[in-house]
Amino acid sequence: MKRLALYFLTTLSLSADTFLFQTIERANEAYENGEFSKSAKLFNSLDHSKKNVIYNLANAEYKSKRYNRALIYYKEAKGIDEATRQYNMGNCYFQKEDFSKAIKRYELSLHLKEDSDARYNLNLSRIKKEEREAKEEAKRKKEEQKKKKDSPKDKKKREEKKKEEPKPKKEDKKKQESNKSGQENKKTEQKKSNQDDANSAQKREKAKKDMTEEEKMRKKELSHLLKKLSKKKMPTLLYKTKENSGANHDKNPW
Repeated sequence: MKRLALYFLTTLSLSADTFLFQTIERANEAYENGEFSKSAKLFNSLDHSKKNVIYNLANAEYKSKRYNRALIYYKEAKGIDEATRQYNMGNCYFQKEDFSKAIKRYELSLHLKEDSDARYNLNLSRIKKEEREAKEEAKRKKEEQKKKKDSPKDKKKREEKKKEEPKPKKEDKKKQESNKSGQENKKTEQKKSNQDDANSAQKREKAKKDMTEEEKMRKKELSHLLKKLSKKKMPTLLYKTKENSGANHDKNPW
């Protein structure tokens, strides 16, 4: 951005004049280095009666993304490069997503001077505005449909329609109740059958667990004897162990 020269209508002292231009140089240097907040602060410390100071302050505020403050200063800087001033104000409104006002400022800028950037931003603002209006319209229609769906009038219609539906005959009702009762009985019987099966399984498991150690040993001894007989090719004999209550059941009998 080009620096704007300052012109004074009154004579200043040498020291005041030197301080003023030093501040301007520092403000411009900060702006060029991307230190926009610092630049704005320095421009703000200068005399606001000078339009070019206010214009540069507005530029620094814009670069600092403080668009509301930039707009205030751009409006105060009227008369400094009017086409660019309007263009910059359009940019502020665009950043604020106030596309209607942005369009107006770009049109004013183009009326004063044709510029490709201003023309491009104008078209883009129009597109953005149309997109927003389309979204708002879609949202409005959706809300209207929702209200219409839940309106008392529609609710009344649904209730009336429900009343008009044919009621089941008494015979059909009895039949339905009978079928329902039969289904419930089937479910009860099935549940009882499942419970009986579970109880039987539990009893078998309990009986298996309740087998005495001596019975287990008898069974094991019989199995062992049958294997020996089978190896000797002898006929299978009935075998019964002698009961001995004093035997040590924790040891194998062979």
